[in-house]
Amino acid sequence: MSVFVGIDVAKATLAVALRPSGEVFEVANSPAGHRALAQRLRKLTVERVLLEATGGYERAVMAALQAEWPVVRVAPHRARSFATAMGRIAKTDPIDAAMLAHMAQVVDTPPTQPETPQQLRLQALVQRRSQVVQQRDDERRRLQQVQDQPLVVASLKRLLRAQQAEIALLDKAIAQAVAEADRQRADRLLAIPGVGPVTAATLIAFLPELGQIERRQIAALVGVAPYNADSGGKTGLRRIRGGRAGIRRVLYMATWSAIRAQPALNQRYQALRARGKCAKVALVACMRSFLGQINAMLRDGGQWQPTPA
Repeated sequence: MSVFVGIDVAKATLAVALRPSGEVFEVANSPAGHRALAQRLRKLTVERVLLEATGGYERAVMAALQAEWPVVRVAPHRARSFATAMGRIAKTDPIDAAMLAHMAQVVDTPPTQPETPQQLRLQALVQRRSQVVQQRDDERRRLQQVQDQPLVVASLKRLLRAQQAEIALLDKAIAQAVAEADRQRADRLLAIPGVGPVTAATLIAFLPELGQIERRQIAALVGVAPYNADSGGKTGLRRIRGGRAGIRRVLYMATWSAIRAQPALNQRYQALRARGKCAKVALVACMRSFLGQINAMLRDGGQWQPTPA
């Protein structure tokens, strides 16, 4: 009989539920606990393991299980929406694990791809760069607000210089990590007008599915696919929602650059604006088109060929 496994991940422990038996048990979130869990699961016919993304605490147990079973990592909001739909209001680790096991049984979600050590290193570096850039931008805003305070201005300027130097060091480390993770893919991405080192690194680190699935799927994964909101005779506005926000932020800026550098994409943007679309809607449509072109290039194994204007 097929068994579906739900794992509620905490910093120190893993609450594990099995379905359809309903058994729930706990192991440590440690190498020894992961080995004990794998040993226990080997006695069963496991069809799918499902757990939530928990800010990184789930990575080690995922790596330990992915060699033997399909493991699916879902966003917390998806798991909570499923629990709400099933009428699960109470929330404890065992209850959450049982809910995740139920979700594993009824929701057919593709397994999460294993992450290599090189990819994990690149992810950490890209995330750290994003954090330092955010801190720098916050300090720049503070600097504009305290121009009448010389001591504070001097303090902020010292900090800004240090942050800029740190970003430069991280850029060098990211370039090296990209080469170690996938030099060939990086070179092909960097050949695309509008795609710079940060965009290429982010796509390699956080979107390994790029080039492996069809364009509608990749658009939904990133969160630039429009969804209907129709009811009865009413036709609602199409909206985007969900997806990987970090990828979307980077793609947003890359698409602006691509619109300036690529006549065909610029022409598409201007045509949408001429039809009365607001700037944001037109840009999201261009993001979706640009992402689809990148996906097709990587899927087909070719080089960048811009669409004729």
